[in-house]
Order: sequence, then C-alpha cells, then structure tokens
Amino acid sequence: MSRILDDASLSWRSGPCLPAWQSLGAALQRQGDCLGLRHADGAADGPALQLLHPDLQPLQTRFAGLPALPLELSTEFTLQAACGLMSVHGRASGRLQALGVNYLSTLNAALAWQGSLAAAVGQLRGGRFSDVTLQPAAGALLSIGQYLAGATAPEDAERLLPGADDALARPPFLSADGVLFELETLDSQPWRRFWNVLGVSDALAGKAWQRFLLRYARAVAPMPAECLDALAALPLARIQAIADDSGVALVPVRDPAQRRADADYPASAAAPWQLQRGPRARPGRSTAPERLPLQGIRVLESCRRIQGPLAGHLLALLGAEVIRLEPPGGDPLRNMPPCADDCSVRFDALNHLKDVREVDIKSAAGRAQIHELCRDADVFLHNWAPGKAAELQLDAADLHATRPSLVHAYAGGWGAARVDAPGTDFTVQAWSGVASRIASASGTRGGTLFTALDVLGGVISAQGICAALLDRELHGHGNHVHSSLLGAADLLLDTRCDAPEPLLQGLFPTADGVLALDCQTRQQHQALLRLLGGDADPCRLDVHLARQGTDHWVDACLQAGIPASTAHEDLALLAADPRLAPSLANRAYRSVQSPWSFL
Repeated sequence: MSRILDDASLSWRSGPCLPAWQSLGAALQRQGDCLGLRHADGAADGPALQLLHPDLQPLQTRFAGLPALPLELSTEFTLQAACGLMSVHGRASGRLQALGVNYLSTLNAALAWQGSLAAAVGQLRGGRFSDVTLQPAAGALLSIGQYLAGATAPEDAERLLPGADDALARPPFLSADGVLFELETLDSQPWRRFWNVLGVSDALAGKAWQRFLLRYARAVAPMPAECLDALAALPLARIQAIADDSGVALVPVRDPAQRRADADYPASAAAPWQLQRGPRARPGRSTAPERLPLQGIRVLESCRRIQGPLAGHLLALLGAEVIRLEPPGGDPLRNMPPCADDCSVRFDALNHLKDVREVDIKSAAGRAQIHELCRDADVFLHNWAPGKAAELQLDAADLHATRPSLVHAYAGGWGAARVDAPGTDFTVQAWSGVASRIASASGTRGGTLFTALDVLGGVISAQGICAALLDRELHGHGNHVHSSLLGAADLLLDTRCDAPEPLLQGLFPTADGVLALDCQTRQQHQALLRLLGGDADPCRLDVHLARQGTDHWVDACLQAGIPASTAHEDLALLAADPRLAPSLANRAYRSVQSPWSFL
C-alpha cells in the first residue's frame, strides 16, 4: 500500500523517548511509518527526530520545555491539565478530567513532523534550515486556542467552567432501547421538522437548535429535558425513520472494534493521507526562504469552521502567504460573539495571519478568479462538501490544467468511508470509536464536546500538505493530497504505548486550586511520600495538599522529580499563568504563539 513519501528516499532516526512521556515517542514512530519513511534508531543523546535524504543537509528536530515546565517532567496527563484541555473537556463531561486518550502525544508528534518536513522544503528551496525546535506546551495550547480567545475577549468573555452543566443533558442522545447516537444537520429547518414530529414545540426546538449549534464554539450543549425525554421514549428504529424523513442524519456511537471491522479501515489506519501525483511540473524558483521555511509558498484557502482554517493557520505560522477566500460579504463566522474590533475572537484566533479575498465561487466569474489566483499559487486548500469541487470545476484536475505544479489539498470528513451523514467532528467521533473510548476513560456517556477531531484533523491536514510540498520538490510533480477527520481519529486511537500504568495519577484539590500529579515510577512515588512527610496514601492526599497552594506543590514536586502541574479550570486564569506566558501573545485577547523555532 503506497504511502505519501514511500519512494522519496527519505529515512529518519529517533532519539530516546522522553522518560515521563513515552507515548509522544510512540506517536512519532507511528507517524513516521504512516509517512512511509524508513526508520533507524538514533544516538542515546540525539534529537527526537532526524530527517535524512541525499539532497538534504542534516536536519534535526528537538523538543523543548518552558523554563518553569521542564519537558523531562511533562506527561500527557500533566500537560492536558496545564494547558486547559481538561477544563474544556470538563465543561460538558461533568468535572475537570483528562480525555483518556493520547491526544497531545498524537498532536505534538504531528507538529514535530510538520516542522521537520517544512524545514526540508525550505532547504530544497535554497534556505538554511538545519534545526527545528518544538515546544509541546505551545502545541497543547494551540489545541484550545479558540476557547482561550473566547475566555479572554475584552467584552463578554466566556466563563464556562467544568461541571457547570448536566453531563447527562448533552449529546450524544439515548433511545428507549439503550442505543447512544449523534444527530447532525447543518440547517435549522430539518432540525425543527425532526423535533416537531416528536411532539416538541417549535419554540423549544429553536432553543435546542441554538445550544446544539454553539456546541462547536462553546464545548457545551445542554439540551432541554423535553427533547431528551421524547427520544428516550422511542426505540432507535423509530427515531431513525423520523430522522430520515426530516433530513437529519443519525450516527450511532460505535466502539473501536466496530470501526476496525470496516472495509476502509486498513487503508485509513496505514496512513491518514492519500496522495495522487498530477502532471510533471516544477514550480518556478522564488527567493530562498530566510526566517521561516515556507516563506515564498502561497496558499489559497477556501475553508469554513475549524479543520481547514487551522491547517491554513499552521502553514502561515511556518511562513507561507495564506490568502483566505471568503464569500461576498465575508465569512458569517466573523460575527460570532465574543468579538473584538468588530471580529469574532474565535475566528480571529485561526485567521489573523491571512490575507482575505472575497470570491463568489458559485459564479463563473468567481471560479475564473480562482483559476487566475492559482497561476501564482503553490497550494489550494478546501474543505467543501464531497463532490462540490468537481461540480464547481475546481477539483485537482481542473486546477492542475491552470497550474500543473499545484498541491491540491482537501480536508474532508469521512475519507473513503461510506457514511450517510455530514462528516463533522461529533459524527466522526461517534462512528470512529473515539467517542466510545473517551467515554470509557472519562466515565461519561459520550465523547467530548471539545472539537478534538477538528483540531487534530487540521494539524493532520497541514502535515500532509507539508509532505506533499516535499514530494513536489523531490519529484517535480503537482499533486492532490486528501486528509480526513476519520483518518485523524484512526491515527489517534492507533497511537499505542507500552509504558506501564502510573503508580499514582490524578487531580487533587489544594488550598487555592487543583494539582495534577502523575507518579509513574517507584522513585517518584517515594519522593512524593517524603514530600508529604511519609504519608502518600491516596485517601489522605487531599488532606495534605489542601494545606498549601497549587504553585507551592508544583514547585516542590518538580524539584523532587515528580511530574506535576496546575490543573486550570478557568481559562482566563490560565492566560495569567507565568509558566505559560512564553507561549502566549497579547492581541485584543490571548493568542497562542508558534510552537516552532528554526535555525
């Protein structure tokens, strides 16, 4: 089975696993395999990732911690706590808690590969890039960047805390015969028809629609009890029939074993990208990049919501010029509160580095304008509905006729899976087994209302684009690269680690907050025992830790070699944490700095 860089003569070496965060090393290995690179063990004290090719100077990528959050004592658990991910997940899951999957390992491994592949592209275009540094803490903060923007807006800032909403009053829904399922529609009219047939008034259905629609932005969706009771009174077959008649999609919550039995799974598990080479053509040479590796690369982005815009944002952070194509009048999401300077802060968090052109893609003149823009572009990125690019005559074949060296990138939902539903974050969570895995780990009924797959899918899309640009530089072909939310979900669940279970892991109240502890070794557990005066009984930890503030315990634990962090509940306070300050920037709200640096 061909993978994106199978025949690129590329290989890589890996350095030692981080002692406290072995799942990050496992994710690097898994993604190297997915890219099609040959692997060789590196030196005991070498970089995390070293990329090798006959046409490249030695290129190495290292991880770096923040001064007060040493990387050698960072773990998946403590970083989920420190960056606010537990808080966002906890808004709808009932309490501050971890996702229960190796989410930040998978995401940061993808960012490490993305930076390394971009640096290789920069080298082949005449730049001098030999060292890449990635800060996993900044990568973690990127995952909740939109929520952080909402919590730190200058007006109407959102204060959404874990456990404030009923964890049983949110999607996924439950039928009378005990089946969990997601509903999805992108239009309010089918939604209203569905609930009207169930006997729910139009006014109440409208109220539910607003909450349902905002779950992407707020990570909460408390449904009216009347809606939940109406579904709980009917078997799934009847609900499915009503959904079909109303034009609403219904997707059952499946477990990972059911996903692995799907016909499309083996190919998706092998790699989250599909690459098709186009015509032979090399891009015209531009000025060699100096500061960032993708300087001189021009990206046209026609995307909505999160997945595609985040991919474009990451490419901009790597130096690309990103031109965002919006409909006449601009993207409606620009007006979603809270706002600053007449723009949604959530929207701005993903799009402030981009130039904007308004184009009516439904008109012949607008489509001609896109073709004209493509004459000087390197990448065309879209996340339109399946088949829309071909319908508009803007698919890979159409645009390669205008620009043979173009990388045509599609950030989709379902990949090759045949699912009769919109491929959105929560439908894909349900179908892929991610919702089931998170529910099992979190003790909840469903997955997470944090847009886990939209964010990871955007990172995976940008990673695939960097690999496609590298393939173009090496082989002289335009190409088409397709990634999907389902591919990102499969990668997330297939990132395994053989590290033993922690001896003590949990969240504990202190005098002024919550402390995350992750004792993975006997030595760390003994150090905690000494720190607490000889009594580390989990049943008495709350008593000991409540005597001092969180900062005191974080400092003491780190000095003793114990992985620990503040578990932030309020994202506004997270933004004021001096430990995280180097990764944050002050706009009208708090934004996240680039996780990469290059030499």
